[in-house]
Amino acid sequence: MKRRFQIVAVTLAAGFALSSCGSDDGQSGGGSTKASTGSTKSATNKESGMNMQEAAERSDSMLDAVLKEINPEVQWAHGPTTTGSCDVTRRRTVMTIVSAERRQNFLDQVEKFWRKSDYRIKAKNNDEMFPAVYAQTKAGFGISVSFRGKGQAFFEADSPCVKESKVADSASKPNGPAYEGVYPLPRPNVHSDYWSAGAS
Repeated sequence: MKRRFQIVAVTLAAGFALSSCGSDDGQSGGGSTKASTGSTKSATNKESGMNMQEAAERSDSMLDAVLKEINPEVQWAHGPTTTGSCDVTRRRTVMTIVSAERRQNFLDQVEKFWRKSDYRIKAKNNDEMFPAVYAQTKAGFGISVSFRGKGQAFFEADSPCVKESKVADSASKPNGPAYEGVYPLPRPNVHSDYWSAGAS
């Protein structure tokens, strides 16, 4: 009986962890990929000399790459950058309206690119309204895409533990309004003949 209770408890905990990633949170502050991907916090990257600024630049390049792969193109803006004691998280917010009918295709394009890039798919949330995909690189970077409030898509890239340093703003230029000083960012407001098809 005790064994059965432990199994049920673990199953419920796992379910709550995944469902929280699809919460109706308008910004990327919640449901970080750290918890979902188990981003490695080993000393490997510290020993290799990578610092938080370099890790942020690596995260930017990962986010740039996946957004360029989405076809047709979607408009995006920077989300907030956050830092921990030895890690950094970069965020991108999709401003294009992605209808419920198109979300799975959006995720399929992202997942296909990450698999092609030799990322390991750590978890998937198949919730109809708030689906998500979580992946991890061989170097221990976690990256995710998730749909949240009003069907807005968010990308996050988390670094593993690296050497502490200052972190500058991203040098990547958004392909639409930068919304500098605006927080929270607006809900998706850019219409796409393809991605927004069927949206009310």
